[in-house]
Amino acid sequence: MGVKTKHFGEIDLDESKIIHFEDGILGFDDYKKYAILYNNEEGERPDISWLQSIDEPALAIPVISPFLVMEEYNPEVEDELLKPLGSMSGDNIIVLVSVTVPSDITKLSANMKAPFIINAETRKGIQIVVENADYEIKYHFYEKLAAIKAAKEGR
Repeated sequence: MGVKTKHFGEIDLDESKIIHFEDGILGFDDYKKYAILYNNEEGERPDISWLQSIDEPALAIPVISPFLVMEEYNPEVEDELLKPLGSMSGDNIIVLVSVTVPSDITKLSANMKAPFIINAETRKGIQIVVENADYEIKYHFYEKLAAIKAAKEGR
């Protein structure tokens, strides 16, 4: 299936990669179909990827696993909210948070308050606002990501 995107041009996407957000995502209720894209020629998934709308080429949100920037991330979520996704387990759950990349890269931040939760088996997703009061909408994590990268490179 051909999909037009702003950042990647036109790509060929297997329909099995489409994630359905029945209620859309915050601020974009009308767009229901997305895919997780990344640009890496080595085939390894980078830390930051894109939640790309299938319906709107210009709608692509940079996302990251919250556990990369906050190992103890454990959002409080009502089980009822997750029921539409199907049976969830540690093997099929994907949790991502949106990233804001300003011109000053040291101000890089993630929205820890409104994660995307995806069931990889059913390919259904939801974006929720978590109840934990200690999670920020703008959690700055540049230093943490830099330290992780340095550790990977053996510095």
